[in-house]
Amino acid sequence: MARKRSRIYTRGDRYWGDFRALGGKREPLVPPGERVATTDREVAEVLAAERIKQLAQASRNRVLLSIEAPAHLGEYASHHLVLKAQSGKVTRSHVAELETRLQRAVDFFGADRDLATIRVQDLQAYVEWLKKRPNRMGGTLSPGTVRHYLNALSNLYMRATSESRVLPGFNPVAAMMDKPRGQPGEADWLEVHDAALLLEAARRYRPRKEHRDPLPFMYPLIATYLLTGGRKREVLGLEVADISFDRRRVTFRVHPHRRLKTKHAARHMPLWPQLGGILQEYIFGGDAPLGDGLLFPSPRTGAMLHHFRKPLAAIAERAGWKAAEIRSRMFRHTYCAARLQTAEKRVNTKEDGGERVEWIPVSTYTVAKEMGHGGTALVERVYGHLGDIRHRSEVVEYRVENHEDLIGDRLAAL
Repeated sequence: MARKRSRIYTRGDRYWGDFRALGGKREPLVPPGERVATTDREVAEVLAAERIKQLAQASRNRVLLSIEAPAHLGEYASHHLVLKAQSGKVTRSHVAELETRLQRAVDFFGADRDLATIRVQDLQAYVEWLKKRPNRMGGTLSPGTVRHYLNALSNLYMRATSESRVLPGFNPVAAMMDKPRGQPGEADWLEVHDAALLLEAARRYRPRKEHRDPLPFMYPLIATYLLTGGRKREVLGLEVADISFDRRRVTFRVHPHRRLKTKHAARHMPLWPQLGGILQEYIFGGDAPLGDGLLFPSPRTGAMLHHFRKPLAAIAERAGWKAAEIRSRMFRHTYCAARLQTAEKRVNTKEDGGERVEWIPVSTYTVAKEMGHGGTALVERVYGHLGDIRHRSEVVEYRVENHEDLIGDRLAAL
């Protein structure tokens, strides 16, 4: 049908706008938070008027402030991700996470949305929309996760500013007064006896035949997490050569398949006796001993494994937890709490020539270095936990026979 003087017209029962005279194009008039064009003419007129203002402002900016061609969200997000990957400053997994977050923005605002036309009120509608999106746990996105989505968009605006695709300093995310924030509390972790029960459940775990990619190494994998405190990708990126049974140590270092988080993350860890026994059986005890390469490779591709949520959930359920209650990030906190309870033996010579043995609590600085930190602050503020059950030992270990009085009933139910 013929276009109206207001530039509004209909396709079926939905309103569109024709903005070609202002440098735009034919566009559906979609209210914030909606996926399709409106059927309400009054709403369409308001949206059209706002779009005319945006296009007029963009035209003035290009003329007066030497702004380059308009940056459309979909195209510019792809450009931003390519440059992120080429910089070498972030991992491929981080780029993949950014892509997921920016795709949500494209879904909400539209791929053709000019970055210069997104305002704070648009972002507020985006935040409310994100809060209703489902997460992997069967709930909805938390305020902390929503903040990550906003941060990804804010970083995109920083690049757009540097490339003169928006006005200098234009960043609607930075202009928001009340951004969603996570509610940090004490992280989840396991007492030593609970960790022992989980590890025993992993030892008894057998993958179901119907699983697409069964992981036969869940027992040594969980043991390595619990007995090194390594970060997720640090452990998944370990190679067989990083385990030294002669020197009794585990080495975290940079490999072609993954980098380390910080410069302090390259380190040597004690190979505790329990882990040494488990890994020795895993590496040399099968019909075909492991050679060079990844310690825990993906069974399907042989490349680095990225997640093991389903088998971990199955093991946790067997030990009495809910399916999603146990996450791999808990293991790092568990190791730190257990390590802080260890003691070192000191032998002093007495005046009469005899010896006096003292047990000295391990240094917090020692634990921090084993965790890959440059100082003790994170151990004291984040990773150190004081449990209900005290224990002292020379080594970190999680052996069910040491805790039968606490987990006997749960152990019998495995």
